[in-house]
Amino acid sequence: MKTQNQIKDFFGEVFAEMKRITWPTRKEALNFTFTVIVFILLASTFLGASDVIIRELLKKIVFNQ
Repeated sequence: MKTQNQIKDFFGEVFAEMKRITWPTRKEALNFTFTVIVFILLASTFLGASDVIIRELLKKIVFNQ
């Protein structure tokens, strides 16, 4: 019985905390999503370009091609 009470108390506290959360508006959520997508595109472009440059340098310097 003690475990059931602990579980019940836990979920009661979770729901109480969920009521206190300040959720973003739809506009804010869309802005955050757009920002994340742009950042991911920029980071992946940078990493991809870095990979190509390093690979070509290794081909020329290390493998003498």
